[in-house]
Amino acid sequence: MWNDDTNKNLWNHSAAPAPETSALSSDISCDTAIIGGGFTGLSAALHLAEAGVDAVVLEAKAIGFGGSGRNVGLVNAGMWMRPDDIIAAVGETTGERLVKDLGDGPAYVFELIGKHGIDCEAIHTGTLHLAVGREGVKEIETRAAQWQRRGAPVEALSADIAGKLTGASGFAGALLDRRAGTVQPLGYARGLARAAMSAGAKLFTDTPVVSATRDGGTIVLKTARGQVRAKKLIIASNAYSGVVPSMNWSDHGQELVPMYYFQFATNPLPPEIIGRIMPEGHGCWDTGLVMTSFRTDKSGRLIFGSIGSLDAFGKATHRAFARRAVNALYPFIGDFEFEYWWDGQIGMTRNNLPSFHQPEKNVWSIAGYNGRGISPGTVFGRALAAVSMGNESAMMLPVTPVVGDALRGAKSAFYNIGSVAKHFIDHRLN
Repeated sequence: MWNDDTNKNLWNHSAAPAPETSALSSDISCDTAIIGGGFTGLSAALHLAEAGVDAVVLEAKAIGFGGSGRNVGLVNAGMWMRPDDIIAAVGETTGERLVKDLGDGPAYVFELIGKHGIDCEAIHTGTLHLAVGREGVKEIETRAAQWQRRGAPVEALSADIAGKLTGASGFAGALLDRRAGTVQPLGYARGLARAAMSAGAKLFTDTPVVSATRDGGTIVLKTARGQVRAKKLIIASNAYSGVVPSMNWSDHGQELVPMYYFQFATNPLPPEIIGRIMPEGHGCWDTGLVMTSFRTDKSGRLIFGSIGSLDAFGKATHRAFARRAVNALYPFIGDFEFEYWWDGQIGMTRNNLPSFHQPEKNVWSIAGYNGRGISPGTVFGRALAAVSMGNESAMMLPVTPVVGDALRGAKSAFYNIGSVAKHFIDHRLN
C-alpha cells in the first residue's frame, strides 16, 4: 500500500481546485466506462466526450490521487529507454512509430493545456538530462545522436553550459531536450478532468469498483452505492490498480513491479537565491545509478526527488540525503526547511515499456509507464479512446497478454532497500 500523507504533498496545496465531483450513488448506463482518474483515464474521457461518446470515469479516490498527483512534473519525450533500444525491443515498425508518437507527446500535452486553458504552471522551455561522470557523458551523447537522427531538437551540452542552466556545479554535461517542459502535475490532471466534464464526460470520485461482470453484451461495474452498465470498458489504473473480482481477467497490476519515488520541497526561497537556480525554468534529472531529480515551482520552492519510499524504514535516511544533496548542488542556498514531502509508485515492466491488453471483447487496458506518466499517459489515453471507437490502428502497441511477475515483491523490496542503502552511504561519505 502506498503512503497517503496527502497533507504533505505540495501539489495538493498548490494545484488549481478540482472540478466538483461526488461518489456514484445510483445505477447508470453509458457507452464507455473508464476505471481510473489519472492522466490516461482523463485523456481517454476527454477525447471520447469530444467525439460525442457517453463516457463515465470511476475513480477510487480523488482525481489524480495516484501517480498523476505524485509525479515530478517533467513532461518528457519518449520513454526512459533510448530510441534504438525501443526498436530493438519491439521491432522496427512498432518501435519507430512508438518513438515518433511519444516523441511528439510533449507538444500535444502543451497543446491541450493551451486549448483548454489548464492552470498548471506550464513551462515549455525544455528539460535537462544531467551527466554524472564520463559514463553519463557517453549516455547523453548516445541519446542525443539517436534523437538527432530523427530530427528531434535535442543537444548535448558541455559541463560549463550545464552549470549555467542549472546553477549547480559537478555535472559533466547535459542533454537539453527542447520538446519537453514542466507542469504542476496534479493541476494538469484536474484540468483534464474539468475539460472532460465540460465536453460531457461524467466523473465519479470515491467510487472504487468492487466487481465487474457481464450481462449479455453489457459490462456491469458494481460499486458500493451504484453500478454502471457499459458497452465498453477502459482500465486506466496503472500502478495503483486494485484486484477487482471480474470476468477472469488478469489484473494488469500483477505484471508491474512497484518502485517508489519520493520528493521534498523547500520553503519559498529568497528571490536572489531562487533566481540562480535553473534560471530558465528547466526541470532536471541525472544519469546516476539511483536517479535524482530537481526543479522549481512558481512560488520559488526547490523540489528534490529520488528513488525510495518515505515509509518508517527509509524516511529519515532519504530526508538526510535530500538535505545533503541540495546543499551540495547549491551551496549558496543558505537556511531552508523542507515544508512538503511525499512519495508515489512507479509501475515498472520487464522490458521497460508499457503493455497494452485486451482481455476480452470491448475491454482494454494499458499499464507500465516506467516513470514517464504525463506525456505517454496523455497520448495513450487518446489512443485508447480511438481504439474503443473502432480505430484499432490508433494504438501504437500490439495487444499482449498479461504476464504476472512472481518476483515483483522481491524486486520492489530490492529497489526500496537498495535506495535506502545508497542514500545512507552517500550521506555518510559527504
